[in-house]
Amino acid sequence: PPNATLTFDVELLSWASVKDICKDGGIYKKILTEGQNWENPKDADEVTVKYEAKIEDGTVVAKSPEEGVEFYVKDGHLCPAISKAVKTMKKGERVLLTVKPQYGFGEEGSEAKEHHAGVPPNSVLSVEMELVSWKTVENVTDDKKVVKKILKAGEGYDKPNDGATARIKYTAKLEDGTVFERRGYEADQLFEFITDEEQVVLGLDKAVGTMKKGELALITVSPEYGFGGEELKQELAVVPPNSTLLYEVELVSFTKDKESWDMDTPEKLEASAQKKEDGNALYKNGKYLRAAKKYEKAAKYIEYDTSFSDEQKKQSKALKASCHLNDAACKLKLKDFGETVKLCTKVLDLESQNVKALYRRSQAYIETADLDLAELDIKKALEIDPQNRELKSAYKMLKQKQIEYNRKEAKMYGNMFARLSKLEAEKSQAEKMDVDKPSDGKAAAEGMAVEANA
Repeated sequence: PPNATLTFDVELLSWASVKDICKDGGIYKKILTEGQNWENPKDADEVTVKYEAKIEDGTVVAKSPEEGVEFYVKDGHLCPAISKAVKTMKKGERVLLTVKPQYGFGEEGSEAKEHHAGVPPNSVLSVEMELVSWKTVENVTDDKKVVKKILKAGEGYDKPNDGATARIKYTAKLEDGTVFERRGYEADQLFEFITDEEQVVLGLDKAVGTMKKGELALITVSPEYGFGGEELKQELAVVPPNSTLLYEVELVSFTKDKESWDMDTPEKLEASAQKKEDGNALYKNGKYLRAAKKYEKAAKYIEYDTSFSDEQKKQSKALKASCHLNDAACKLKLKDFGETVKLCTKVLDLESQNVKALYRRSQAYIETADLDLAELDIKKALEIDPQNRELKSAYKMLKQKQIEYNRKEAKMYGNMFARLSKLEAEKSQAEKMDVDKPSDGKAAAEGMAVEANA
């Protein structure tokens, strides 16, 4: 009847989540089957997807094989919508995508190609897609020259630390598939090595330090982290110069190097002294970066000494100063002058009369052109040890640098003042010309006067 009030009895049977992926209406994603866990693939990862793409009249224009297709997200596949959508999906998730032309095949469409049939211009696509799985790809080093692709996830959260004993299986290949080394597959004969001890190729060493127990990974190692420009005969083949290496590695188990919080005081002092000796050996061989890491770890063992006895504190103080001092020597060699200054200052906080710390800090100051600070340190060192020939030589060199520096500054400021003077002179000349030049009004009046007198 007219003006009747209606009552509806409604039951919500189900719903499907729909997401505007690009926030511009270009790709709508309707979830058909929820995925597992919470992670999504990243640009560097390798994914396996199944899909079927249709145009509006229902014609299938592309379909993946039954086992799916593998591709790196950053490289994309079929059309831009696929890689954009897959980054929003979880493992096992199945979706229906509605794809506008700008994320499909564009205004012009596409002729038939390897992966798809011909697509008419301005086609809206309907793509049913499933994210079957993906392999996480990580950069092990900041320069992206050691890359790890996880083939099988490991257990828990623990990873080997520096000095850990790692037990692995691995097969090493060249890019053409040639196997040049295979270790750890013999019965009860896993390959065992200590991390950060140069017992394996640097790239493999660094990668194993990022793995979890039971993890299986493919490690790609650039020549800089492999064998460099050398040709090396390995167990099964010769590795040519500048080869990129591929290691398929399984971290079967590992034993972490004991951390300071797991040690009692005598153990900490002993471990610190041993790491310092390891650092000394590396320094003598010119391996300054690795030596610095040993000194840093040695100092870390005894960083907190509140529970130490007076005798242990005395021993710890001397050991700490020695580690920082040797670390500073490494940093000088590595041209890390800011860190050299910090380390020497730590030593001087512990031992204010330490001549070597004053000398090394002065050298860092010289390199950063802080010559006044360098002079203060060398003068103080000479007060403590006036007969030290190395200090006398350093002071003499510093004075020469100061003379050169002052000469350069004088020349720079002289040139600056000369340019300023020239600019001032040009400005004065221009102003004088403006004063001498008659204004337009005056010129017009003079013109009129001439005309009147004509």
